[in-house]
Amino acid sequence: MPSDEEEIANMSTTIAAIATPQGAGGIGIVRISGPKAREVADKVFRSPGKKKVQDTAGYQALYGHVYEGETLVDEAIALVFRAPRSYTGEDVVELSCHGGMYVMRRVLSAVLSAGAVAAAPGEFTKRAFLNGKLSLTQAESVMDIIGAQGRQAAAAALAAREGVLGRRIQDVADGLVKLAAHLSAYIDYPEDDIPELQESQLTGSLLDSLDGINTLLATYDAGKILREGVDTVIAGRPNVGKSTLMNLLSGVERSIVTHIPGTTRDVVEETVQLGDVILRLADTAGLHETDDPVEAIGVERARSRLETAGLVLAVFDASQKLEEEDKRILEKLDGRPAVAVVNKTDLTPCIDEAFVRRHVPHVVTISAKQGQGMEQLKEAVCDVLGTDLWDPSAGMLANERQRDCVRRAQEAVKEALGAAQMGMTYDAISVSVDGAIDALLELTGERATEAVVDEVFARFCVGK
Repeated sequence: MPSDEEEIANMSTTIAAIATPQGAGGIGIVRISGPKAREVADKVFRSPGKKKVQDTAGYQALYGHVYEGETLVDEAIALVFRAPRSYTGEDVVELSCHGGMYVMRRVLSAVLSAGAVAAAPGEFTKRAFLNGKLSLTQAESVMDIIGAQGRQAAAAALAAREGVLGRRIQDVADGLVKLAAHLSAYIDYPEDDIPELQESQLTGSLLDSLDGINTLLATYDAGKILREGVDTVIAGRPNVGKSTLMNLLSGVERSIVTHIPGTTRDVVEETVQLGDVILRLADTAGLHETDDPVEAIGVERARSRLETAGLVLAVFDASQKLEEEDKRILEKLDGRPAVAVVNKTDLTPCIDEAFVRRHVPHVVTISAKQGQGMEQLKEAVCDVLGTDLWDPSAGMLANERQRDCVRRAQEAVKEALGAAQMGMTYDAISVSVDGAIDALLELTGERATEAVVDEVFARFCVGK
């Protein structure tokens, strides 16, 4: 954890920022945190009963008005939190006023004129971390809660905020620390007759740690989908109903729909929520051979998106027999995360559904025109992505920094295991075990460098 003189000096300042989104709203909050938070608040806030913020106990509120000099700015509520029982671990005062942009800027200006300094992005949460109120994974979860776009994403972020992910990491780290302590004692104090670990005990302990690390790594893809969504391509021949499906999922007319094949010539994009999953949809040009140079560009872009998509919704016309282009699309989807969407079920069926299922096991029948079959499509997408098997409350890796730390721990444990199996000395094994511990404790923030901490909080918004 950072502890140099510059960081200590920064912590001695009192910071302030607008903590609510800037725009018209019922309430806006200016947050003040630091050793002089209550003193600064008293310079701008006046209560009718002459009560002072400095004399107010924690978790109490005062009604009054905010002044800039002798000019009335707005009426306000001053909510007081005394150190260490606050979000940052410092004295904190929150001034709740009317939520207009002009008013909030005037209140912030008054607070800064009274002695506070403008907070940097994420500085309130960074102080909470530096004061031991949060681990680094808990701090990162704050922005994930703010950015959550669905129920499962919010549940995963809240679980991390409550320390679930940190406890999973700590369980693995504790096992490695115990092993490192035994190895170190045997190496450093040979005269104390400390028993040598049997090879089966040593490798068993390392394998247990590796299993825990692998389980953690396996949560990353699920966590990323919950947080960011999945790139999804709607693909198929011209005029099978791709754009109608796009509009149905979007809830708006994003794609032009006509009976003329080839209407869509470029990629049309939209982000939608299907159940608990965010789909970053791309409606593509119909896949077919064409002599039209403009249409050919759209078809090439569609093929490119098809190759890189995290999920494919392959659309087929139920009222027509499968054509060669349909079969080529199905062959490309072998082993890929995909749902075959058999559209136009309101018409007389002619499609060979059994052939479709041989390539894409998940098949749903819909009528995009009539809005039928959406519940089945949602269930199929969840089944393909495995979201119905996820337990967000169990704790998931949330970002690339976290995954990188666990990967480095994984490599270090594998090195230690290889050294043990080759009969190398405890010194060599111990170096790798220590490397795994360092990587895991960097993840929680216990051994994170100042550069790592700065990078984490630089991604935060001002006021949080």
